[in-house]
Amino acid sequence: MTVATAEAGAVPARRVPVYRGYRFELVKLVSQWRVRLIVLACWIAPALFVAGVSQQSTLPSDTLFGRWMHATGWAGPLVMLGFAGTWALPLLTSVVAGDVFASEDRLGTWRHLLVAVRSPARIFVAKSLAGLTVILLLVAGLAVSSTVGGLVSVGNQPLVGLDGHLLSPGDAAGRVLLSWAAALAPALALAAIGLLGSVALGRSPMGLLLPPIVALAMSVAQMLPLPVAVRLALPTYAFISWNGLFTSPSQLAPLLIGVSVSLVWAVLATVLAYVLFVRRDFTNPAYDGSGRRAITLGVLPLAALTAATVGVVAVATPSTGSGIEQDKVQRSLATAFAHLYRLQTRQLHRPAVTEAQLRATAACTKSDGQAVQEGAGNDWRCVVSWHLPKVAVTGTAVYQLDITSDGRFVADGDGPKEVNGYFLVRTATGDAPNPLWQFDGNVDLLYTH
Repeated sequence: MTVATAEAGAVPARRVPVYRGYRFELVKLVSQWRVRLIVLACWIAPALFVAGVSQQSTLPSDTLFGRWMHATGWAGPLVMLGFAGTWALPLLTSVVAGDVFASEDRLGTWRHLLVAVRSPARIFVAKSLAGLTVILLLVAGLAVSSTVGGLVSVGNQPLVGLDGHLLSPGDAAGRVLLSWAAALAPALALAAIGLLGSVALGRSPMGLLLPPIVALAMSVAQMLPLPVAVRLALPTYAFISWNGLFTSPSQLAPLLIGVSVSLVWAVLATVLAYVLFVRRDFTNPAYDGSGRRAITLGVLPLAALTAATVGVVAVATPSTGSGIEQDKVQRSLATAFAHLYRLQTRQLHRPAVTEAQLRATAACTKSDGQAVQEGAGNDWRCVVSWHLPKVAVTGTAVYQLDITSDGRFVADGDGPKEVNGYFLVRTATGDAPNPLWQFDGNVDLLYTH
């Protein structure tokens, strides 16, 4: 009778709400010394780095916008974004997302957590949201800190875009913000891959290493002469495609495709991690993941997504080749030269001239015309021609171009010296190299008109 009464009066245990589980997991994450350390580093180190580099006599001109770090504070966060996309964000997502589930395997605390929460699905959601919160905090720290460091050390000056046109400080601020926002998409894709590795590989350290390994492999792939469709199908392309925001008109198509692909990867990898997690064996304390299940529910679906994305992009856009064609190179170089010629004219206090009056054109050849006139390489040679009002003689200047497979190029002046040679000009922020001496540009890989 007593037993029956007790059973009848028993109150079924309620599951812990997601918000309480999320708060608990967030506290667990930020209580780790390594997470606190990287949060502190992300909010302090970029400002010190940008401020320090901006005061040096030698700038990182091989980095996009690095040559403008003396001229404007808005170049600093873009230099930091280039570094973050290649190295920092893959490592940060690895530390946070790549270990969020594996740490419970190493500590053997799954049984205690399940008793407290009573729902594997809610545990997964809480852990994923906690990891997402920390990653957003880290990305925000990198962006805000590098921006503050640049503005304090150099100032709120106009920024020269990748086609040579000047961006006002307000316009530059908006585009820098959009660039960092676009970089969130591939960061989330890597974080989802980290979640998937943490769930699928259990206590194995490979789950922790998976995001940087994937990012490194895709960075190497971006340097290869791949078709544009394959390049756009990789989730890390959005770490590169933000460059198109700094041209006029903006090259939005590659950016939108790259962000979309990254978000699809993030959703799919998260769903796969969820399926693996709710199906795993929590009763085995020595569980180290299932290799077969990791392949069938992890690797194969992501490989299928990549193949499907390549097909969709190839059909939707005429992008089966390298995207770097002779007429595109000539058009990009002539546009950048015309904008920078106006900048040089203003710095040298010469009579103002417009792009329409200059009528700049470029004639480019690759390998002295002995090879196919397309593709990346450092063997592009271009002759730029322009006209000045009331001057009968057509001006010419020679440039050597080094074009990378993602469409970025560096133009190196090869004479005449008074036009594109090295000399210093007086600017509002001090002496600076001749803007026509060396400059960066960007070829729109999808532009077909």
